[in-house]
Amino acid sequence: MKESPIIKFRRISPEKTNDIPLPRYMTEEAAGMDVCAGVETDLILAPGTISLIPTGFAMAVPRGYEAQIRPRSGLAVKHGIGIINSPGTIDSDYRGEVKIAVINLGREPYTIKRGDRIAQMIIKKVYQAKVEIVEELDDTDRSTGGFGHTGV
Repeated sequence: MKESPIIKFRRISPEKTNDIPLPRYMTEEAAGMDVCAGVETDLILAPGTISLIPTGFAMAVPRGYEAQIRPRSGLAVKHGIGIINSPGTIDSDYRGEVKIAVINLGREPYTIKRGDRIAQMIIKKVYQAKVEIVEELDDTDRSTGGFGHTGV
């Protein structure tokens, strides 16, 4: 098994954010770390509303990795709370505060409270591809068949 990458976290304002849990795995085999809301007061997210939620932390992801921000399944199924750009990517060279772009796709307002688990974060290996311009692409069985090409 390969050695796991080390993710370094920094609280933005420790005197104001010490009560907000840093991202953590909630079970031994969890793929994602839960990320908590760093809102100062309750935030009511009306249906159809998008909001950028602070987390109170910044982090250093090692070169060659990214952090993906994804919805939490329970919030999505029970309340319609999703991540508007899912999965969101945090690049290895970003050092600002992590913020979560949530959307209420449900029918009822949803209240986000300080410390609520609002997303999950997955650490993934990434590669930067080399780009090559060509006159033609190799042919495949699918070729240019697009959405719905193989049936419903």
